[in-house]
Amino acid sequence: MPEQWWPVEFEGKPDFEMAMKRVYAWYNGEMLDRPPVRFYRHNAGDESVPDNSRWRHLKNRWFDVGYQIESFLASIKGKTFHGETFPVFWPNLGPNVYAAFYGGTLEFGDVTSWINHPVKTPEDVERLHFDPEQNFYFQKIEELTRAALTECDGKFLVGYTDLHPGLDCVADWRNPETLCTDFYDHPEMVEQLVALSMRDFERIYNRFDAMLKEKRQLSVSWLNIPSFGKMHIPSCDFSTMISPKLYQRYGMPILRHEVRLTTHNIFHLDGKGVARHLDEILKVPEIQAIQWVQSAGTDQPIIPWLPLIKKIQRAGKGVVVDMKLEELEPFINEMNPKGLFLCLPARAEEEELAILKRLERWLST
Repeated sequence: MPEQWWPVEFEGKPDFEMAMKRVYAWYNGEMLDRPPVRFYRHNAGDESVPDNSRWRHLKNRWFDVGYQIESFLASIKGKTFHGETFPVFWPNLGPNVYAAFYGGTLEFGDVTSWINHPVKTPEDVERLHFDPEQNFYFQKIEELTRAALTECDGKFLVGYTDLHPGLDCVADWRNPETLCTDFYDHPEMVEQLVALSMRDFERIYNRFDAMLKEKRQLSVSWLNIPSFGKMHIPSCDFSTMISPKLYQRYGMPILRHEVRLTTHNIFHLDGKGVARHLDEILKVPEIQAIQWVQSAGTDQPIIPWLPLIKKIQRAGKGVVVDMKLEELEPFINEMNPKGLFLCLPARAEEEELAILKRLERWLST
């Protein structure tokens, strides 16, 4: 167990302590009775389509704090969370919200949002600034967090929002395609933007972490893997567009800085383009695990990616693996379970229980 471990009880998670023991064994490169597993069907909001006609504009649904909390509570009502599946509400305004803390406007769709790329010229850089008391998006995330914390006791965990500093943030400000040429045409501006993207990261992270810890909450975000310390999901999806040389120059210093601020780090490795940088990422000792995400279409199924997953295991890192249920048995036949954290769909509670029994037998096969 970690030094700072406190009792947590949820209506739908009576085995919380045992589940967290499995999670911590996984963080530490160990395994107890089986690999940890999270089931999909408990993701908040995945069981009903909202009636958007009640809001004049779609963005108003995102900003409707009461609706966000109520719909999440409805999604977990009466459920039992099996395995290492936890009821987690994480305040969400989309993947570009960290960049929007500094400037720019978010446009909202039904399930995601995107930023308008506020830096059109080098002069626009000066207009970017972080003011937590004035930025609307930051204030809304805090409002969502506070509202969730008033409702969570004995029901669910509250997470912190998706935080993407570094090159992903710079690409949000500038535009990914334009940023690719900026490395050669405007290198000074790139350096300036990178520094700005990292300047307040620790301050922002710690502000949300303090809100959670004050209410005896764990550290958790969209990946739904908690920590009693500080959990972070570093990533650089933009790196699929640049060479290993440029990633080594810009991406790695950012990554090394990020992960030193937190106790548990799971790197989000989004597809084969980002995987070209895996060797460097695996050298970072503060990263406990890699979340491998193969792209849709030709990059499916999971089986062709087993050599990459085994490479991560050999490096002593854990691996979060998402797969279809029909892939589980061939996956088990080929893999050592140590270091794996499985994410699996399940249609019913009975199916989840059957999967857990199969995973317990994995060690004896």
